[in-house]
Amino acid sequence: MTGKRNRRWNVLLILAVSLITASLSTLLLNNYHLKRRFELLGTFCGEVIHARPDMEQTILELVKETDGMKQSEQQNFLQMFGYRASDFDQDGGVIFLAIVIGMAIGSFLFVFTFWYLHRKSAVQIKMLTDYLEKINTGKQGLLLEASEGNYSKLQDEIYKTVTMLYQTRDAAIAAKNGFAENLANIAHQLKTPITTLSLSVQMMEANPSLEYVSQMKKQLSRLTYLEEALLLLSRIDAGTLSFHRRFVDVFTLLILAADNLQQILKQSGVKIDIPEMEEIKVLVDLDWTMEAIMNLMKNCVEHSEEGMTVHCSCEKNPLYVQIKIWDEGKGFLKEDIPQLFERFYRGKAAKKDSVGIGLSIAKEIIEMQNGILSANNLVTGGACFEIRLYRH
Repeated sequence: MTGKRNRRWNVLLILAVSLITASLSTLLLNNYHLKRRFELLGTFCGEVIHARPDMEQTILELVKETDGMKQSEQQNFLQMFGYRASDFDQDGGVIFLAIVIGMAIGSFLFVFTFWYLHRKSAVQIKMLTDYLEKINTGKQGLLLEASEGNYSKLQDEIYKTVTMLYQTRDAAIAAKNGFAENLANIAHQLKTPITTLSLSVQMMEANPSLEYVSQMKKQLSRLTYLEEALLLLSRIDAGTLSFHRRFVDVFTLLILAADNLQQILKQSGVKIDIPEMEEIKVLVDLDWTMEAIMNLMKNCVEHSEEGMTVHCSCEKNPLYVQIKIWDEGKGFLKEDIPQLFERFYRGKAAKKDSVGIGLSIAKEIIEMQNGILSANNLVTGGACFEIRLYRH
């Protein structure tokens, strides 16, 4: 529809130019013809008055009454003496020349307008073709010089398509690089427990002992955790992790998360303090949100010394509900904070058996439920995690 509309406008423009040229030519020829008639009448009257001075008053009265005279009478009078209209056409050549020049100018303007519009379209088509060819060969950047014309909308759509293709390509490259990096990290994480298991088996064959059985159980437990974490990450990446969100009380959420860490708390001698608080409900998936909070609490416990306490608090405002979890330890190293939530990142203060997945899983679970997870150090010391779950 746009192409047809543009063609119609082009035809109308050409016709308008032609009509304007014809109108101007007609106006100029009419003015010239009137001027010649006036000069001829003046010369005729002057010659008659010169020959017959007594006829001056009569001629002037006849000139004044010319508008009321019938054209047929004037013609019949001249025809009586054998005159024709062509006998008085002394400027026929000039008028014919003017007509030819007018037609030439009109034709030139018509052809020039048609040629200009066609050339403009051809230039735009060539520009778009060259742009696409350079894009395909990798010689052209993303920017495309803006222009106006029949193909401006097509140019905009091509630019949008090329931009989208660039973004898709960049996302695919980033995903490929991320996959390769994750695969290398997974291989590295699996290598340690498998190597330990292999050594334990060899040692048991040479010298059977329950000590090696304990080590093997520990490594098997680590492999099980890795398996579950990696499966969870793959579901997150594939977008198949489903959430069954419902309103859950924050106090209940914190208590359930802490109860699942009782064994770790007993081994470390660290307590989790969850004070009584008003009922504050959030719209989340209970199980997955509890998993995320457990990872945060576990991180705080691992970086606390025996006898220390991990604290929790909650507050709300019209925009979001904020949950804080902090410890009494040394806090994060400044250089670790920007990378804390990256997959498989292990800070300088991390334990030897740390995998570096827990915090990244927690962050992705929170963000998939319209939330934000951040980390910082308290002024009084200790590491602090902040969860903001937005109401809308």
